[in-house]
Amino acid sequence: MISYLKGKIIYSSENSVVIDVNGVGYEVFCVERTAIGLIDKTGSDLEMHTHYYLRENAAELYGFLEKGEREMFKILIGISGVGPKGALNILNAASLDILQRAIAEGDISVLTRVSGIGNKIAQKITLELKDKFGGKWAGLGGDIRGDSDVIEALESLGYSKHQAQEALKQLPEGLEGTESKVKESLKLLGNS
Repeated sequence: MISYLKGKIIYSSENSVVIDVNGVGYEVFCVERTAIGLIDKTGSDLEMHTHYYLRENAAELYGFLEKGEREMFKILIGISGVGPKGALNILNAASLDILQRAIAEGDISVLTRVSGIGNKIAQKITLELKDKFGGKWAGLGGDIRGDSDVIEALESLGYSKHQAQEALKQLPEGLEGTESKVKESLKLLGNS
């Protein structure tokens, strides 16, 4: 298994990066925000946690900057009906915390926004994983749907999904309601 790569970035596109490891170029598919963040870093050193996915007609590497993302990817592809591309799309939809919290709360709205994930698969994912993440988020309150609405609102104003997610992470605790979260996020994004 190839579970880790360390080398130089040769090329990056919107969904993959090519890493030169001792003269061998590995194409690694990754979350869009990761790949886009690496586009202008050709020649830089890079370390990635990877998952080697083998099927009868292809051998593919999927890479993640954080171990937590790789573990979530492995959990998602373990669910019948979710392949590696679908799992990457799910990880693209929201930050790891938002995704895990949505699953713990049984909120399928975050998952159904993903292309190729319908109500049936979204319900299956939340049903199979709810207990896994439930303890982490129990009693925190808040509305995860509000967070995905905030991301959508910020994207409609021209910000990237990554920028919106980063702004959400910086919001003060206890801030409630989509409108107030959007306003506060805009202040944060305006200062960066």
